[in-house]
Amino acid sequence: MVVITDILRYSYKVLTEKRFRAVLTIVGIAIGPLALVMMTSVVRGYASYVESQLLALGQNTIVVTASSGYTLTDKDLDFIRGIKGVADAQPFYMTQAIIQTVEGQERVWVYAIDTSILLKAIGNLQLEAGAFPAPNEVTMATIGHFVAYSEGTGRKLFDLGDAITLLIPQVEHGGKTSITRVVVRVEGILKEYGGAMFVSPDQGVFLPFEAGKRLLHMKQWTGIFIVAENPNYVAGIVSKIRNTYAEKVSVIAFQQIAKVVSSISAAMDFIAFSTSLSAFAVAVAGTAATMITSVIERTREIGVLKALGFTDGQVTAMILGEAIIMTLIGASIGITLGVAGAYALASKGLVISSGVSKIVIKAPPQITPENISMTLAITMVVGIIGGVFPAYRAAKIPPAVALRYE
Repeated sequence: MVVITDILRYSYKVLTEKRFRAVLTIVGIAIGPLALVMMTSVVRGYASYVESQLLALGQNTIVVTASSGYTLTDKDLDFIRGIKGVADAQPFYMTQAIIQTVEGQERVWVYAIDTSILLKAIGNLQLEAGAFPAPNEVTMATIGHFVAYSEGTGRKLFDLGDAITLLIPQVEHGGKTSITRVVVRVEGILKEYGGAMFVSPDQGVFLPFEAGKRLLHMKQWTGIFIVAENPNYVAGIVSKIRNTYAEKVSVIAFQQIAKVVSSISAAMDFIAFSTSLSAFAVAVAGTAATMITSVIERTREIGVLKALGFTDGQVTAMILGEAIIMTLIGASIGITLGVAGAYALASKGLVISSGVSKIVIKAPPQITPENISMTLAITMVVGIIGGVFPAYRAAKIPPAVALRYE
């Protein structure tokens, strides 16, 4: 232990004598862990968020929407309800609208849907105040948290009993767009949900199902919500619907999408890791170059040490000690900057735009002890690889030759 401490102390002293070169090498080493921590944690954070939001809609939830040129009817609803494993199926209407608030115009999603299927399909959906409207109360609505409150300031925009005017764009024959003006009254306010895929509770205005036809004047269902008895039936239900309807309908199974997202996440994780390896390759080259230069400059010094009794193993440990010290410093700096960079990158959010609407996904980076440990381990291996050859070369210098070296 005393010998190891002496070697590390000596190695540190050598590095402080060549500060500028040591700093440049440490910077090169730090790039690898910085890139690895920042990219992998951000990718995993977004993937984890999307997966959780998909599964929040229920691992047994399926949505069927009609493709262009096809209309869903009661006959389709009866067929779907008869599929083995279907616990419940209900049609719904969905559209977008503009509302006017004291802070300006806001875009919201309007849903006309049976409350029972909504609560089955979306997990943890809770009321903050009021209630869901009864099936015959077509002018009453339950609104999402960020319809009632400003998302930016937290200011309350609508309260129970307030009237909200929905401006709904509708495309008429000939391609002309008209605006339908609908006034609803707030009967309930939802607690903040955090967003979800396909259904957006926080930006939603929820009306009874009958409001779709009687109030919104929508002639066709947007789709059918399906709740399976348990997640094991989902694949079979999806397969049955697709085999029956082919291209006539689109089927969204959130459980299956979550699996796809997980696969994409794994691929992106691998790409981020592979990209980071190029930075580690540069670190290996930089460490090796620094240590070889150090060995050449200290050939005579190494000869003196060996003449005084240093063994080949101690000389090797001395050179490796320098590489390890630089690696530890570089890894600490790189990991710290990587964590900071990950939070800075994630704070900007991931913007998904469809031209009509825009969704901003903000998810914290997924920084885990396993990720940090793996990064530290890789960085240490890089430092050791970069120092092995110079250390071996230094250990094999004959003392007599080293002492004659100028």
